[in-house]
Amino acid sequence: MAQIRIKNVAKRFGAYQALHSINLDVADQEFMVLLGASGCGKTTLLRIIAGLETPSEGEVWIGDRRVDHLAPRDRGIAMVFQNYAVFPHLTVFENIAFGLRMAKMDNALVTKRVERTAELMHIEQLLKRYSGELSGGQRQRVAVARALAMEPDVILMDEPLSNLDALLRLEMRAELKGVLAESKTTAIYVTHDQVEAMSLADRISVMHQGRIVQAASPIEVYRNPAARFVASFIGNPPMNFLPATSHGNGQWSVAGQTFNGPATQKPLEFAIRPEDLSPADQGLKATARVVEPLGAHLLVTCDVEGASFRAVLDSDLTVRPGDILTLAPQPDRIRWFDPETTQAVA
Repeated sequence: MAQIRIKNVAKRFGAYQALHSINLDVADQEFMVLLGASGCGKTTLLRIIAGLETPSEGEVWIGDRRVDHLAPRDRGIAMVFQNYAVFPHLTVFENIAFGLRMAKMDNALVTKRVERTAELMHIEQLLKRYSGELSGGQRQRVAVARALAMEPDVILMDEPLSNLDALLRLEMRAELKGVLAESKTTAIYVTHDQVEAMSLADRISVMHQGRIVQAASPIEVYRNPAARFVASFIGNPPMNFLPATSHGNGQWSVAGQTFNGPATQKPLEFAIRPEDLSPADQGLKATARVVEPLGAHLLVTCDVEGASFRAVLDSDLTVRPGDILTLAPQPDRIRWFDPETTQAVA
């Protein structure tokens, strides 16, 4: 079992608090993605799990072993870095075999494991080449193969696809998810790319200012963000927000329109994703400001009572800057947030 348990982990660098009492459970063979903007603490947390940083407080468990006092080599982990970290003076075979040789494994077993992982990563034809002769995507495959060859309990990945071009990233994402599922390894993956997170993860932990704001499945994070930050960070374009005023009995006024919502008298924010809007006879009155044809759809940036508001509409529609649109939100996709706490309100 390679379940990971992080208990009350905090990290301080002098007066700066990088992590605030992190608690997270990662199930055996789960693919967990740590998602957040630069500086949110996701790489620091990954390095603490790896043993490259020491927590100021808290515990890290892998399976039934507490490991925060152990050296990285004793934790049963492998790591894949953003810059590949392959050795240019070694062949692909010897790069993949490096950790196995350091562990003084028998040559026959080394060869067997290298060939198996190379086949898994579709680089078996490259084993005799040197890494300097490889493309970026091929070097990344070598780095992943080297990690998998160790048959680790846990594999940790720090933005491993960020140096690849968009098309190659798309290809590697699909490949990586399949390979890790086949290897039955528990994985923690750090990224700032929400598309990567949504496509790869079994669960996403969204981090902000050294805290985990929400940990849930990709569709739950997308459909039911637990906080305003998650709603504004996940989605491209992100959620729209408008101030809402209560009329009592769960009736809310938003930009002159009435919607059903939470039964509270506190002022709230109305939120809706741009793709959950459609032209209608009744709805929010919006003035189109910028129209961006994006092939399958139009992205229209509008003005709604002085607030910027985006709508993703059918590309067959004719919309010009200055047009007045009436946009109806899909009722079951409306979300509500407390502007004071920034938390979602049911």
